[in-house]
Amino acid sequence: MNKDKWIPFMIPLLVLIIWYTATELAWVDTKLFPSPVAVLTAFFKLTLSGELLAHTWASSQRALTGLVIGVAIGMFFGLLNGLYPIAEKLLDSTLQMIRNIPHLALIPVVIIWFGIGEEGKIFLVVVGVFFPVYVNAFYGIRSIDKGLIEMAKVYGLKGWTLFKKVVLPGALPATLVGVRQSLGIMWLTLIVSETVAVDSGIGYMAMNARDFMQMDVIILSIMIYAALGKLSDLIAKAFEKRLLRWRA
Repeated sequence: MNKDKWIPFMIPLLVLIIWYTATELAWVDTKLFPSPVAVLTAFFKLTLSGELLAHTWASSQRALTGLVIGVAIGMFFGLLNGLYPIAEKLLDSTLQMIRNIPHLALIPVVIIWFGIGEEGKIFLVVVGVFFPVYVNAFYGIRSIDKGLIEMAKVYGLKGWTLFKKVVLPGALPATLVGVRQSLGIMWLTLIVSETVAVDSGIGYMAMNARDFMQMDVIILSIMIYAALGKLSDLIAKAFEKRLLRWRA
């Protein structure tokens, strides 16, 4: 058995032990910071009632929809500006100005534009995801060895074939780095957007629990966000390993 695979779990396990010990020995007020047992009990209770699954599914749908749209648009503009200097001169300065606007500061505007429906939350996720993908896709295109492109042209590659065989694979590693960066922003955006005028989602569940001082449910909500973030990162790493299997 490979012992190294357990190393990543050592710090979370240590934190759990310290957490359990602190609550059992009354080092902390359990009304403000509940024990792991209380959080686990809340997990089973909400799971059996179906409430946890419904809220998790609602959040996951918003996150996935925003991620797909944001990644697609980010890759499009990244490749466009990276391939065509005229597009870079026309669009990049404007996009960089927009990038420096905190997208969460747009929440009041988004509520006015889209109301309190799903569109506003998805829009915020799209904006948050777009820029890491765009910047890294653009960098990936510009970092491709020009000598490699020239050699491909010598061997007769051009047009779509050149893009598919040389340009896109060359830009893909940096683009996937942008995708992984965008995953954290995606969940951060969703946490904030789900605390404003919603009736479903993990953020709503946490805010509703706050009104009734259910700290076990609030801590559970935070842990679910962390677990979903870790899961999405693992999926992204799996895709990266598959898409970049040609690399040594």
